[in-house]
Amino acid sequence: MLDNQARVLYVGKARRLKARVLNYTRHSGHSSRIARMISETVDMMVLTTETETEALLLEQNLIKQLKPKYNVLLRDDKSFPYIFISNEHDFPRIEKHRGAKLKKGFYYGPFASAGAVNRTINTLQKIFLLRSCSDREVEAGNRPCLNYHMKRCAGPCGGKVTKEDYAELVNSADDFLKGRSTEIQEMLAAKMEKASAEMEFEKAAGLRDRIRALTNIQSSQGINPKSIPEADIIGLHRDGAHACIQVFFIRGYQNWGNKDFYPRINLDNSDEEVLEAFVGQFYSNKEPPKKIISSHPVENHDLIINFLTEKSGKKVDIIIPRRGEKFDIVSSAIRNARESLGRKLEQAATQKNLLISLGVSLNLNSIPNRIEIYDNSHIQGSDAVGAMVVAGPEGMEKNEYRKFNIKNEKLIPGDDVGMMKEVITRRFKRLIVEDQDRSLGKWPDLILIDGGAGQISAVSETMKSLGILEIPLVGVAKGMDRDQGKEEFYKPGEPKFALKRNDPVLYFIQRMRDEAHRFAIGAHRAKRSKQVTANPLDGISGIGSKRKKALLSHFGSGKAVKRASLADLKVVDGISKAMAEKIYGYFNEKH
Repeated sequence: MLDNQARVLYVGKARRLKARVLNYTRHSGHSSRIARMISETVDMMVLTTETETEALLLEQNLIKQLKPKYNVLLRDDKSFPYIFISNEHDFPRIEKHRGAKLKKGFYYGPFASAGAVNRTINTLQKIFLLRSCSDREVEAGNRPCLNYHMKRCAGPCGGKVTKEDYAELVNSADDFLKGRSTEIQEMLAAKMEKASAEMEFEKAAGLRDRIRALTNIQSSQGINPKSIPEADIIGLHRDGAHACIQVFFIRGYQNWGNKDFYPRINLDNSDEEVLEAFVGQFYSNKEPPKKIISSHPVENHDLIINFLTEKSGKKVDIIIPRRGEKFDIVSSAIRNARESLGRKLEQAATQKNLLISLGVSLNLNSIPNRIEIYDNSHIQGSDAVGAMVVAGPEGMEKNEYRKFNIKNEKLIPGDDVGMMKEVITRRFKRLIVEDQDRSLGKWPDLILIDGGAGQISAVSETMKSLGILEIPLVGVAKGMDRDQGKEEFYKPGEPKFALKRNDPVLYFIQRMRDEAHRFAIGAHRAKRSKQVTANPLDGISGIGSKRKKALLSHFGSGKAVKRASLADLKVVDGISKAMAEKIYGYFNEKH
């Protein structure tokens, strides 16, 4: 459904299109939401698919991409982290993984958060002594890592463990992550008793500590259902036009955390309709489990099951329990959803009052619904990045954050004003192209700059050069003695001003400024860390892991490859004449 500016109002699917469209032509009997949608609709676009399941998938993809006004929309749809153990290495490393499962190995998850993964990996290292050190350290095999000395690694990096013994540790970790923790605990206890009987007390103490760590992780997991090997638990709670959906991840009879979601809904959306939209969008880019246990029925139940089954390649069931352990867990999910929604609404009310007060304190013409805060981070101009964070009625909107690698090589190192001009130019040039009619809600109502008069003057000139004059600009400077609480504020063409030290608006601005600072520093550190570990060969297309390994084995280091002559490059195994010329040309052109 399209409005008079060809903006998408609603995306829907229909097995019988004629009946669906005729239903919209009736003069009465519509909910207020549908009536408003029909009144705004001037055109329709129709796409046909081979099957109804394809139509469902297309519908959910379009909803996520276009964010139509009248659809139920899942707003937070990030990928979830997994634990990954490779099966291509003699001494597999345990690590956190997020994104496409391209590497060969075992994936365990999803976990509800990166923190849950980090805590689990930390404990698994204590229990199973799996390495976290790099492949290079293991290949060198001449010096044990620090974790080995802390009794958190079996020591493949120092040749302290055989392949067979390490493989046994990996298999035990696999058993634990698949829910067979009781057997592992019994096995460790038997080994501890044997070591104690043989008077190997240091070994027995190490096994005791591993058993203790295993007990701690079992007790910290909360609900561990005995009758559910693998499932996602979905609990819905609504309060008028607000909803919270709580998802518990159960894998290997263990609870791997929970996550709350706040889909955008309308007052007249039914519970079944909300859950259909949530399940379709949630699993459109995630692998569903064998069983989904829901608090409410899902609209188009059979269609959703077909969609999930096709996506996972195995039979998926959606059940609504009425008694027993499954019902108790769903009830827990509903309770968590109710409590989370209550906290969210309280925070939203506070946030709304702060936005109103902010508009008054900064003398704005309207209440700002989207605030963009900008900051830079660098060390004497090196590895410079710009950062943008976003705040709105629901707090800090982290999925809207952006970082900018400073590209202008003509800038004087440490030129903060020049960096800020580049960031603002790139941000709004792109925004003008992507949202020219300002229909996507991506244009800010207020821009805060971490800086004083010079910064705000430069940003104001940049915005004018782009033809953007109506967005208020405010600079936030530390003020006297760079003391927090004495901030000074700058607006283009106006004298500086300050807020009272105990003003809630001042604390609000400080929190936003500090969040921009934190994000900018994090982006800078990540870039600097990447530079430290970067290999000169990484920038050459066609140089994969095998060729890189051959070059490093032949020359000893990336710097030596960089200095090598064309004749020397040609004699390396696996490097053709053309590739040798490409490598030589790459480094010599740079110089």
